[in-house]
Amino acid sequence: MYKFTRIVSAISIGIFILAACNLPSSAPATDEPNVVFTAAALTVQAQMSQAAPFNTPTLPPPAPTNTPFTLPTALPTATTVAAPTASCDLAQFVKDVTIPDGSTFAPGASFTKTWRLKNVGTCTWSGYSLVFDSGDAMNGTTTTIGTVAPGQEIDLSVTLTAPTTVGSYKGFWRIRNASGVLIPVLSGTQGKSFFVDIKVGISSSGFDLYTRAGAATWASAAGVLTFGGPDTNPNGFAMYRNDQKVEGGTTPAKAVETHPQWVNDGYITGLYPSYTVVTGERFRAKIGFILKADGSCGVGNAKFRLEYKEAGVIKTFSEWTETCDGTLREVDVDLSSLAGKTVQFALTVAANGTADQDWAVWIGPRVELP
Repeated sequence: MYKFTRIVSAISIGIFILAACNLPSSAPATDEPNVVFTAAALTVQAQMSQAAPFNTPTLPPPAPTNTPFTLPTALPTATTVAAPTASCDLAQFVKDVTIPDGSTFAPGASFTKTWRLKNVGTCTWSGYSLVFDSGDAMNGTTTTIGTVAPGQEIDLSVTLTAPTTVGSYKGFWRIRNASGVLIPVLSGTQGKSFFVDIKVGISSSGFDLYTRAGAATWASAAGVLTFGGPDTNPNGFAMYRNDQKVEGGTTPAKAVETHPQWVNDGYITGLYPSYTVVTGERFRAKIGFILKADGSCGVGNAKFRLEYKEAGVIKTFSEWTETCDGTLREVDVDLSSLAGKTVQFALTVAANGTADQDWAVWIGPRVELP
């Protein structure tokens, strides 16, 4: 009975509490919607905080497209230049030993061009040749090269002749091996050739045989003579005679007396230093004899010769036979056949019989352009 009474009392208390919750509130009522919405939001927030943790849903991945994917380009790296592969046949130009580029020569002049090259290949040069490649050959010919070991330098030369026409000329040369193959050349034009580059022009300061008489070698059959006399030397003599009257009664300013040895058919000759003849040059002089003390002609009778020495051989270019007749001979000789050649001129006087009073003179002898 007691237990039943306790249950009824608990139920009654609960009903009382529920009824109290529903009684009218003493707070004033409001019609503002914001208050309602705020209350509702707070209620939802409270319910969410009491619920299980909320997981954000994962969106599905985007659909694939057909755009190709490009991998990023790698950063550039330093380039390493590989060393040239060693070659059997390879030459290197070192320098011009003679005839710098642009050198000027007289038409037809002969000269020797020399280059220095180095064997930078791995094979020894044996049976190789220096050969003309292209351009202006200038009469150059093939020459054989001696044995050249790898790393060794050699001077290669070729004798050339300048063209006879004024202008600029260039000739290219190569090295050919024993098999007939042209070998490459480092530092050469286009890696193939080395060359000679010259100009040909008419430029002449002339050659004054009067002024240079002291530089000539004078001789007779008796041997070498000293220029300047004395004029009593029986072996002959050569000297300046600017204070003597000559045929025609004049006293020339530039006279060289060349008296032959005092024997029948004696002679005297003077060989001058080398000179390269320019196209168009001529030999000019007046020739004859010195007068006797009384102003009359002596019995001079001799042959005057203009000679030249080339390749060790003396040749006569022109000859005039003169006697003391009171008149000088003026000579004017065209030297075109010697143009471009390097020669040694010689003035020679040979007695026609006795050499007595063969006081032969060359007045103003020179080589010059007109």
